[in-house]
Formats: sequence, structure tokens, C-alpha cells
Amino acid sequence: MKLPLLPCLLAFLGAGSLALAQLPVPDRLQPSATAPGGAEVDKLAEEAQRSVFEAADKQGGKAPAGGAPGVAAPVVQTGPSRGSYAVPALTAREDPALWPRDSVHKIAIIEVAFGGKTEEVIIELYPSSAPQTVANFVDLCESKFYDGLAFHRAIEGFLVQTGDPLTADEEKREQWGTGGEDRTLPAEIKRPHRLGTVAMARRNDSVNPSKRSNSSQFYFALGHYPFLDGNYSVFGQVVSGIDTIQYIARMPVDSNDCPIGRIELASVRVTDHRGPLVSKAIAGRRGYQKPGSKGFVGRFLSRVW
Repeated sequence: MKLPLLPCLLAFLGAGSLALAQLPVPDRLQPSATAPGGAEVDKLAEEAQRSVFEAADKQGGKAPAGGAPGVAAPVVQTGPSRGSYAVPALTAREDPALWPRDSVHKIAIIEVAFGGKTEEVIIELYPSSAPQTVANFVDLCESKFYDGLAFHRAIEGFLVQTGDPLTADEEKREQWGTGGEDRTLPAEIKRPHRLGTVAMARRNDSVNPSKRSNSSQFYFALGHYPFLDGNYSVFGQVVSGIDTIQYIARMPVDSNDCPIGRIELASVRVTDHRGPLVSKAIAGRRGYQKPGSKGFVGRFLSRVW
């Protein structure tokens, strides 16, 4: 956690008008006559961020009314417009546990870090539908471009967005959502939006009539949105970890729809996976075992091939 975000987090926790103000303030956050050193400030920032996530958990992830104090005015975001939308009922999606044994799927394994913990999201990539988009995404993953970038946009029931290189720098927070425009990708618009769809963000038609994609920013759709179809390049689908994406979308945000607590892409790695993903159940929810993380006995116990 870098220093410029600490005042925002502490103000968020301390604002009397907010529901989160009822949280007990850690002893170390009380005023002190002696200014803390760099290591202690980092620790205080981490404690404050963890408190944000814990408070959101207690409130069901709802952002408090009025937003966070002292936030910047909205910036021009790259990506689909929030506009007017309805939250659709969730429907069944393709089951990766039923992928044919001889099939090969290109998947990306995303480690998401927030609140002192790490969650895993797996997406299936669609090189046949969006070859240039997927090739660019794979190149960025292999160069570790995404590692350490933050989620800069979260709208409950609509989308979660990340991949802006500016999010590596907390001091550029007011510009988050505008990076990655130094290079664009050709539009590869073939697939529709549904729950878990992964697509590239882009500038709007008034400045981008050819619908070219941003070079690195991408978003996760949290519902079936026909009004986005035909406008954005879909290149993947979440096959495990959609609950983590939905959790991010419920985090408290500022006036730019940017999560107040930093949520990072700890790592994004791409691999070719053969056959079905191994089904597993964790704390009552369904997930899939990371490829290569179990031996034969473990795979057999999780799923009969």
C-alpha cells in the first residue's frame, strides 16, 4: 500500500457521517506526538485497508451513503458506460468440469490480492473469436505487465474493471481509468455479454468510431447485457471465481467508482489446459482446482474421469 492512499482510507474510516465510523480505531491509529517511521506508516496503511474490507463484509459489501470524503471529481473512464441497466437473474453457464477429455483450452489464472488475502479467478480465453486481442493479452501476461496493477472501477451488478498501467502509481489515482491509450487494438466483436464475460475496454464512439480496444484495460461483466453486444471485443469467460469478482463489485468506492481499498492483480498467468477442470467445493461454494496442483489421487477424489 503506498502512502498517498493512507489519508483517504483513514478519512473514510473516521468520518462521523458514515456507517463505517462505528469501527473501533486501532490503538496505533490514535494521535501521537511522534511521527511514525516509514515501516510503521506502511503497517498503519495495511491495517486501515484491512479495516475497510472487514467493515464492508459486515455490511454485506454495501458502500455507505455519500461516498468517501475528500475524493476527486470524476475522470473520463475508458470502458462501457454505466448508463441505465437492470440486474438480471443469474443463469447456468458452460460447465468446465464437463469439457471433453481430449479438448485443449487456453486459460488465464488470476491471483487477486485484497484485504490481506488472495483469491483465484480462472478465465477461459477465446483465441478463435478474438485472435489479436488474446495474443496481446497473453503477451502482457508473459511480460508480467499486469502484476501489481489495481482494480480501478467497480459497479455492483454491472462490471469490474482493471488493467490500467496508471494504477501502479497511487499518486496518479485521479487519472486512473484513462491509461493504456498510447496503443489500441482492432475491434474483434463476435461474442455477446453474459455473466462472467471478459472484454476489452475502449473509448466511446465519438472519439473512437471504429471501436478499437484499449491496449490493456479489460472488464468483467456481471450480468447479461445486450446493450453492450456489438460494441466491445469479448475475449474470455470466467469459469471459476465469479464470486470473487462479484465481491469486488460490492466494495465501497469513491465518486469515480474506484474501490477505496486497494485491490490488486497479484499475478496473471496463461496456460494451455487439456480436458475438464477438476471440480471442488470450498466453504459451500463451487470452484475448480488450479491445473497441475493435484496428483492423480487428488484428481480422482475430486472428480471421476
